[in-house]
Amino acid sequence: MAWSQDEERMLAMIERHLSDEDPRLAARLDSFNSRVDRRERGRKRDASVPRRRRWPRRSTIVIIVSWLLIATLVATLLIMAFRHDAAAIGV
Repeated sequence: MAWSQDEERMLAMIERHLSDEDPRLAARLDSFNSRVDRRERGRKRDASVPRRRRWPRRSTIVIIVSWLLIATLVATLLIMAFRHDAAAIGV
């Protein structure tokens, strides 16, 4: 979206005022903007190149393994309970 000339002039005035009043904050914002621009350029470049498959995060793997372990334990307990004569229903 293009800015109007009035909006660009007001933004330039705000930027100059900020730089004069708090140069450290202005430098930090400029550094942040530079990093965002580099990241966006990297994403655009990567979009044209086929991406390799990314591995899932470690937390996702831990959650999946935990759920599998819980399901296995529940299934084992149910099998043991139904095979045991004292736990059989209707005997």
